[in-house]
Amino acid sequence: MRLILLAAALLLATSAHAQDAARKLAQDAIIVDTHIDAPGILMDSWADLGNEAKDREFDYAKARAGGLDVAFMSIYTSARQDADGSAWQAANAMIDGVEALVQRHPDRFAILTSPKDAERLLQGGRVLLPLGMENGAPIGDKLENLKFFFDRGVRYITLAHSANNRIADSSYVIDKQWNGLSPFGRDVVKEMNRLGIMVDVSHLADGSAMEAINISKMPVIASHSAFRHFTPDFERNISDELAKAVAAKGGVVQVPFGTAFIDPASAADTQAHFRAINDFNRRNAELKAQGKPALDRARFDKDWEAAHPPHQSTLAQVLDQIDYGVKLVGIDHVGIGSDFDGVDGELPNELKTVADYPNLVAGLQARGYRDADIRKILGGNLLRTWARIEAGEGK
Repeated sequence: MRLILLAAALLLATSAHAQDAARKLAQDAIIVDTHIDAPGILMDSWADLGNEAKDREFDYAKARAGGLDVAFMSIYTSARQDADGSAWQAANAMIDGVEALVQRHPDRFAILTSPKDAERLLQGGRVLLPLGMENGAPIGDKLENLKFFFDRGVRYITLAHSANNRIADSSYVIDKQWNGLSPFGRDVVKEMNRLGIMVDVSHLADGSAMEAINISKMPVIASHSAFRHFTPDFERNISDELAKAVAAKGGVVQVPFGTAFIDPASAADTQAHFRAINDFNRRNAELKAQGKPALDRARFDKDWEAAHPPHQSTLAQVLDQIDYGVKLVGIDHVGIGSDFDGVDGELPNELKTVADYPNLVAGLQARGYRDADIRKILGGNLLRTWARIEAGEGK
């Protein structure tokens, strides 16, 4: 019995030491998360993220506890906002919201527009908030709007989201419009290269993603894309071919934490859900043309949720994604893009908020990653890629 107690005590001491080492590295390394959906929630329900917000996955207190330094704020607009012409207004309102947060807490937050400014702005314990635009809808059909949003601080643009748009095809849609990029989309990529805006291929259909990678003169990123190896029929996740193309261009694939991306059963439900929504919208368009009453979207959503209960995911699945990516494209081309505040809380128990990055670090250490390589995954790779794009250094 005494030997058993001694062994248990040793195990606890070893575990505590491992957690301490992980927390220390998380605080010392520069952690860059390329996808946090806080701005959209701020538009729906304001919370002062400069203080603890119990119902949010990102706030200043949690970020400091987890060691998060650079949190890309997602300026997300939906396919519906694209269709009704409100995407421009929505994007600008979200940027205003981020600016207001910074102005309210200049000692805690700063907007980051260049990786060269990161070290200076981090002084004093600030969390830096660069902007990433998820869906190119706010650009409309005006190429000059890219310069407008660049001047407002946007430093990456996810070309499309859940529907085909003026630029590219979505991975969620069965019927592709462009089978690559539109003519306007090709001009968009070239102008993004000129301005120094990162081209983001997450959410894109394979043909659109590959053309964007091929015509870009700069490295490209996938801001929050898990690897399709684990979810073979889920086009939303990045294929091996595309991941290799991103790496060959000098870019980086940022692994998300959301259950919908890393768990095969949940990914299948997610794909089916978007296709069902596409069918629902198509049917309502037909009914409208016939002068008949529309189907009830609230009822559709309620029935879907009842038939598709949430699945569970684990930290191990996130670590498996990173392991696979490192083996596929190399340690210099993998990072993190959590999707915190964007997946309705469907996350591994060990990665519920931005306070939990030390759990990810501990998992990587337990799998044998050197601290220097963990630093690359946590943010070094993304900062290197961003700096090259800003400098106009193609590959």
